[in-house]
Amino acid sequence: MPSLKSIKKRIGSVKNTSQITKAMKMVSAAKLRRAQDAVVAARPYADKMMQVLSSLAAREEAEAHPLLKERGKERALVVLLTADRGLCGGFNANVSKAAERFVRANTDGFGAIDLLIIGRKGKEYLKSRGLNVAKVYENITGSISYSTASLIGQEVVDWYVEEKYDAVYMVYNAFRSAIAQDVTVTKLLPIVPKEVDEGVHVAEYIYEPSRGEVLKEIMPKHIEVQIFRALLESVASEHGARMSAMDSASKNAKEMIGKLTLQYNRARQAAITKELLEIISGAESIKK
Repeated sequence: MPSLKSIKKRIGSVKNTSQITKAMKMVSAAKLRRAQDAVVAARPYADKMMQVLSSLAAREEAEAHPLLKERGKERALVVLLTADRGLCGGFNANVSKAAERFVRANTDGFGAIDLLIIGRKGKEYLKSRGLNVAKVYENITGSISYSTASLIGQEVVDWYVEEKYDAVYMVYNAFRSAIAQDVTVTKLLPIVPKEVDEGVHVAEYIYEPSRGEVLKEIMPKHIEVQIFRALLESVASEHGARMSAMDSASKNAKEMIGKLTLQYNRARQAAITKELLEIISGAESIKK
């Protein structure tokens, strides 16, 4: 049986850990509120952008812009969004495993698939699994801005236009609630406009300077907006996952403290009983 001193020391250690997990939960809860508001604000804009783009693309041929054009199956790029920090349950592992499964399955039959990883945890998970990592971005998820998403979007668009890649996919955690995230795999390039229902009236617009020029300007912006939205979704999901993980850790610490306290009391009672027996035995031996 462990000594009283070691049990007491362990109780103190668990209490200190519990204080840390409670503090991390409070910090994540505060950050989650801001991140959730940002996601809710970004979704309507991204959806409307897709609606406008689909309306424009419906009036143009697929060959009108290189981002609409379907190409061969030589090489594809997968953009993986993870976090730079851990202690958030299965958040990083789930999305990293989904990206690995997607690459290994290769259901579209590409000759090769590269990875562009955002977040240190994704790099750490995939670096030893024999996958081709084209580029890694670290320490950008702490403060998400549109300018950051714009730079990544421009790089992805340039690679596609230069025909370095024939398709671009994105894997990330979509925010559903504080305790639930959905691993999402979506196709970024070539852009596939949503079909307009036959029963829906499509208004005719006058474009200046031309419909083609407007489409040319809006398509790269669409990619930037989709990446920005995915980054916001990922960050909100990270804070939600960390808050849930720290809440579970705090509850486990409380249970462990209870068990250790019970063990300490039993050990203490056993030590007292042992001392009493020794005193009584000594007194009896003196009488004799």
